[in-house]
Amino acid sequence: MGQTMGLKKLAVAAILAGSALLAAAPAMALDNPFLRAFPRPFDFGVGPKSGYRGASSIPRQTVAYAGSYAPGTIVINTAERRLYLVQPNGTALKYGIGVGRDGFRWSGNKTITRKAEWPGWTPPPQMRKRVPGLPSYMPGGIDNPLGARAMYLGSSLYRIHGSNEPETIGHAVSSGCFRMTNDDVTDLYERVNVGTRVVVQN
Repeated sequence: MGQTMGLKKLAVAAILAGSALLAAAPAMALDNPFLRAFPRPFDFGVGPKSGYRGASSIPRQTVAYAGSYAPGTIVINTAERRLYLVQPNGTALKYGIGVGRDGFRWSGNKTITRKAEWPGWTPPPQMRKRVPGLPSYMPGGIDNPLGARAMYLGSSLYRIHGSNEPETIGHAVSSGCFRMTNDDVTDLYERVNVGTRVVVQN
């Protein structure tokens, strides 16, 4: 009887210890240089720098939309700094975005030609000239400026992508790409496919 009670106490202690270890896992991972070496983040972007959960001051919302574009079309209004995903019945999903700064804004029609999760980033040569010290390549992860997801526009250098700087959403800060919070870009990524039409209005 005493031996059975002892085993039960040991089992309870082991369960409690395991729960404590799981609760501490995120902090341990942050402090572990071995885990930091991996390009894919341990927390899948739900971290202090990721902006993955509710970090944007511009909430995603469904709004009335009177445009003539077919459902499924992405319409980017750079002046408004908003992205619309057209829905049926005269509505659209409206997202806050960061757009190109002066001299880098553009307009036109593109299609999504590729989608990527936690994409790596290869700064183009012209950007490396403008910003000395940029790496030739940065693997995907929470420190990568492309964030959690990227949707590539035609054969251009431009993308709709996430960001590890959610405070820049709603501002003109980029070199022509359209940035979103990681939470919003993941939501959009799941709703669109390769071949989706993207209309950029300046």
